[in-house]
Amino acid sequence: MKNSYTGKEQYYGDYLALDKILDAQFPESEAQNVEAHDEMLFIIIHQAYELWFKQIMHDLDSILEIFMNDEIDDNSAGMQIATHRLGRVIEIWKLLVNQVRVLETMTPMDFLDFRDLLTPASGFQSFQFRLLETKLGLKMEHRFAQKYYQQQLREEHIQAVEKAETNPSLFELLDQWLSRMPFWIVDKYWANFELPEGADESLHPFWGAYRKIYQAGLQAGERESISMKAFDQIFMGMDGREMRLSANACRAALFITLYREYPLLQQPYRLLNMVLEIDELMATFRYRHIIMVRRMIGMRAGTGGSSGAGYLKGAMEKHQIFAELNSLATYLVPRQKLPKLPKGLESKLSFRL
Repeated sequence: MKNSYTGKEQYYGDYLALDKILDAQFPESEAQNVEAHDEMLFIIIHQAYELWFKQIMHDLDSILEIFMNDEIDDNSAGMQIATHRLGRVIEIWKLLVNQVRVLETMTPMDFLDFRDLLTPASGFQSFQFRLLETKLGLKMEHRFAQKYYQQQLREEHIQAVEKAETNPSLFELLDQWLSRMPFWIVDKYWANFELPEGADESLHPFWGAYRKIYQAGLQAGERESISMKAFDQIFMGMDGREMRLSANACRAALFITLYREYPLLQQPYRLLNMVLEIDELMATFRYRHIIMVRRMIGMRAGTGGSSGAGYLKGAMEKHQIFAELNSLATYLVPRQKLPKLPKGLESKLSFRL
């Protein structure tokens, strides 16, 4: 049957370009006449990774475009689309984590059959993965073992990553979106708000109350490790602040998390939770990679010249892009101790007029 749009008959293999895809595996072992059955698996697994990275960036670019708008209605079609596509990115990452299990069916001896033929190629040279990290918000200055980027990536790939850094990342756009949240801006909501005794009256009424409640709820051991100076730096933007996430964004993210049961906050909370899940899945992906590499080559160097498992461990610990959002859980209080919101604001958050 002819396609109603193009006027021509479409064939499955032609539409998917299967002649190109299925003829894109060239085991080096075959060219070198070396017996290495599992090199085909190794190639297909990594080609599949690259295809999924392409899909993630396809979805991510559309999400970035939505968040580029100066105003975003949290119940708009655009926000629904962004949340839906973030959900798909999460499912893809789950698949990528589980795909390691297939690669692990290859034994260390199977890998040694062709490992030397790969040198100096390395997964480190996955340009798409580096670009994906950049679009999410990982800057070159925050990367682990920066010297490898100059040594391992081709110049055009280095330039592409550097160019991507000049555009707003998801981290930066989320910061801007959170910073615009107007929960405590309208004075009429807070005119008669009661502060607990001893609260700092120089702060906004809500944050003066919340700071006092949080401080009173710290246990003895926590008072030694968690200073209120850090609270003031993170949420009030006071001197000594080192976080990338702005104080406005930190306040909004904490408020959304605390009062997420209100209908108007459920969508923003879901989105923030999805971003954290992506970060967690990427860390899990790196961890599974570390375990696999240790099993395959032990403490030997990677094919690209890195320290192998040692490099992967360092990257896993340093490359958590949204760790600052995750760290805000330090400053939560139990529901029963939350400040009661003014009725006017409660109505607004509940869609009531």
